[in-house]
Amino acid sequence: MDCHTLFHVFQVCLSLQIAYGLDKVRLLNPPEEAVSGHHLKVLYSCDTPATVQLDCIVYFETGTTSTLLIRHWSCDPGNPRVRTLILSLPDWLVYQADDIIPHTQWVFSSLLRVTLGDSEERSIRDQDVVNMQLVPFLSRPFKQHQLCPNWSTQMLRLTQMTSRTRCPLEKETVYLLSSMYGSTGEKFGVTKTLQPFNSEVVEHWRLKAVSYPWCVFSVWIFVTRHCQHSLCGILHHIDSHDDYATPLIFLTNAGQLHIQMNGESGVSSAFLSPFRVPLSQWCNLNMVLRGRMVSASLVCMDKEERVFNSAEHTFSHTVEFDDTDGYFVIGGGKYVNGLEGYFGPLVYYRNRIPPHHMSEVVVPELIKSINLTGWLQTCQDFHLELNVKIGAYSRIAGQKAESDSCVDAYYNWIKKYSLHLKSQCEPWETSIPQRRQAVKLAKVLVFKYGGRKVDLKSVGSALYSLSLHKMNKAGHTGIVGRIMPLLLQAGCLGHTHALHLSSVLYSSGLGVRQQPNKAWLLALLAAQKDSRLALLRLGHMHHQGDHGIPLDPDLAYGYYVNIAKQTSLDRHNPTPQQKFVESVYLNDDETLKLQTNEDHHIFQWLKIQARNGAADAEQAIGRMLFWGQQGVSPNIEKAIRHYERGAVRLEDPVSMYDYAIVLLTGRGVKKDIPRAVTFLRKAAEQGFAPAINALGWYYEQFEKDYEQAVQLWEQADLHGSPDAAMNLGVMYSQGLYPGKAADQFMAYTYYLKSAQRGHISGAIALADMWTTGIPGHVNRRPSDAVLWTKWAAEHNGYLGNVLRKGLDSYFQSNMLMSLVYYIMAADSGFAVAQFNVAYLCEQNIGGFLDPDFAAKCMMRYYNLTTQSQSPDTYALIRMGDLLYEEHDGSQKDAFSAAQMYKQAALRNEPQGWYNLGLLAQGGYRLPLSVLLELGIPELYLSDKTVLLTTLYTKCRDSERTDSYLPCTLALYNVYLQTFKQDYIGTLKVSRAVAIAVAAPPVLYIILGVLRGWGLSLH
Repeated sequence: MDCHTLFHVFQVCLSLQIAYGLDKVRLLNPPEEAVSGHHLKVLYSCDTPATVQLDCIVYFETGTTSTLLIRHWSCDPGNPRVRTLILSLPDWLVYQADDIIPHTQWVFSSLLRVTLGDSEERSIRDQDVVNMQLVPFLSRPFKQHQLCPNWSTQMLRLTQMTSRTRCPLEKETVYLLSSMYGSTGEKFGVTKTLQPFNSEVVEHWRLKAVSYPWCVFSVWIFVTRHCQHSLCGILHHIDSHDDYATPLIFLTNAGQLHIQMNGESGVSSAFLSPFRVPLSQWCNLNMVLRGRMVSASLVCMDKEERVFNSAEHTFSHTVEFDDTDGYFVIGGGKYVNGLEGYFGPLVYYRNRIPPHHMSEVVVPELIKSINLTGWLQTCQDFHLELNVKIGAYSRIAGQKAESDSCVDAYYNWIKKYSLHLKSQCEPWETSIPQRRQAVKLAKVLVFKYGGRKVDLKSVGSALYSLSLHKMNKAGHTGIVGRIMPLLLQAGCLGHTHALHLSSVLYSSGLGVRQQPNKAWLLALLAAQKDSRLALLRLGHMHHQGDHGIPLDPDLAYGYYVNIAKQTSLDRHNPTPQQKFVESVYLNDDETLKLQTNEDHHIFQWLKIQARNGAADAEQAIGRMLFWGQQGVSPNIEKAIRHYERGAVRLEDPVSMYDYAIVLLTGRGVKKDIPRAVTFLRKAAEQGFAPAINALGWYYEQFEKDYEQAVQLWEQADLHGSPDAAMNLGVMYSQGLYPGKAADQFMAYTYYLKSAQRGHISGAIALADMWTTGIPGHVNRRPSDAVLWTKWAAEHNGYLGNVLRKGLDSYFQSNMLMSLVYYIMAADSGFAVAQFNVAYLCEQNIGGFLDPDFAAKCMMRYYNLTTQSQSPDTYALIRMGDLLYEEHDGSQKDAFSAAQMYKQAALRNEPQGWYNLGLLAQGGYRLPLSVLLELGIPELYLSDKTVLLTTLYTKCRDSERTDSYLPCTLALYNVYLQTFKQDYIGTLKVSRAVAIAVAAPPVLYIILGVLRGWGLSLH
């Protein structure tokens, strides 16, 4: 075929396109917003008689679509015409709601569409679609209705008025605590606030009752230890002036109840209950307030019996109680320590006193299902048995002369021959099978140390170590069920790590049957003993409502703030059990390669660079050694030597600052304040903001020169120092800023700035203010407070230690232990650990996991990862894949899969764009909401080819070089499919033999290659 013939063929195709191009319709001046009265111009032309139709398409959040006809007219063949019409949209889309116009809160978006087609054949020749933005509801005008509405309209309005609820439901029974709370006895608790009633009538009666309160507080408590202070908090009320208010219920160090009420002019008085709160029993404390008279009753569950106590007191002054002023604190707060023990449900009856009989008190199902008393009773029996055996073994071990007892024979045989020989034991040595291992360990420890230094705690530590050893050696999940009794016994003996690990295993179902209530009990026991990871885990559980546990941001905050504040202290008091928290994803090969140790070639290379005068290398080695980062063991003395070399030899501002700080604090080196200040001045002269801030701290701490300190902090704050912002916030909060009174709002602004710059203490201070609010300035924001304390808590070194153990086990190819450690961190809400758990389950190297468990594990932990604040894109893609696949009898969920892929695409992940293209190419119509968020809503009604071209083009044009080839191939496939369809269509239209003969051979080759590839999109 020559060029002339090929040109003739393309000329014929072009003429056909022009002939069919006469059918056109366009919106010339569409409105940007949905408004009525717009003069709309429509351009249209047709080759044969047709109909032009203008529609408004409305999409609702429920997923339904409504098409509303606005206007239609006929089109006669001829030249293009322009028709102007006044756009009339539905009232509920344009105006604010009133008695006639209904609410439109479920409308998601709207489109204006004009079509040209045959009404009889219902075919569309051409169309034009534009998106109309919805006017915000409160910005819409009110419609001026006719003065004389018709009868049907009047009846509709009367029906709506008579059917409207006159008295809204008001909650007079408030659950201030609907779950259980483990109180460590520190200044941490649960903060709650109440709002005024919505009903004017009910609110009126509440205000009248402020000077004559009429209400009831009922709370379940379980005290594990007598109060170690003069008073310990059960429930107290803080008013908007940060003072104590009615009511205050404390526990004294003698076990009595201290009940205090406030009256007019700040007068307050209290009384002590004549009875005492017993230990290790669930008790229901019921306090009834009737004006000046207060009655308190206590019903305690002593095994199968109930013990009743009550007291009444009438105050000499008027009692005032405004429950919307300030906030309530359950447990400890900033002014008082909480009790040591547990809280059950706490109910507050507002403005009413329900009938109450002590004999009719019923233990809540929640308390029964957790069965705390059953666990403690079993542990008490175990303690008694083990103490008896330890005492007996200690007496025998202390005897200097050998005896014929089975214990001596056993010990000597084991020591000499390393054989397990059958012994003749005394009757007191017998034990139930589940406890024999614990008794055996106690015996070994007693004879090893000669009866010294052996107690229940040391036996618990030995049981925990033995459990980990067995699990580490086995390498498969079958071992978990066998070592679980050892872990539970270690937890019974007070080992909090064993309690936490047992809780995680029962929660995840790794090697054991899932038992959510038992997992919750074990987590409560560990958290009450101040286990960092257990506190973090319970905070996460109540933050997410995990495993059916009630969602409660205030309770989550109570746990998070505990570990967050301890995190700030732990960073200044490092121990070998702490490691720097590092976010290492197991699929990130580049970061994994950077993990090192003192003998690794990377670390050795850094040492050579440091000796050659590289300041960055000195900084990196010092940081690794000081904080134990990237797999390097902490060694503060070596780290200081690198700080000193960088400061003295290189005069590096970072090293001078680091060295000055250790000289100021005396951490790992002898204090030398003058030398420290010298280095700080040199670093500050180079504009290093942390050094400027540290100089301010020196003037504030050592010179007591607040003016100079503030001046330096202001300077450092301008350089973006988070510490300086935090220090300025403290100065404003405590009224120490020179020449200025205390200003909590100014303190808040600096705390916010400090937190946003990544300061842990700043985040905690900000969260404290958001928990209670600042009247007239800052509203209460408990959900945001939870997020900040969670972020701070996740910097805890004990969490870092578990993460490091998980990574080390992964490097050692011990997948079971790696999974166990990562689950411990994942069930505490740490997103990176959640990802790594899912990744380990997905890889399932060596088949160490049951396939069913691995599948459920992937689904659960990838899903948790996607719910984090900044989810990993790989998790989004894999979660989308899992949702689209059919598994466990469930149908594929293309809608949810598209949502996952969309999130990945919005984070510039090419795989997200690619998978969206696969969904569309497979016949799934992408929702308009997805296309809107992706910024391409105009493609909703467009041809599939246009949509696929756009998606694959965005995939190809991403910054990832490895995505270029697959995305280009996918795009090329779309072009080939389109070309194939157009070519076949051209053959059908022309029906010319000449065209078929003259078809380019290249086309046949391309189509043949396409068929040969068998390109699969799934």
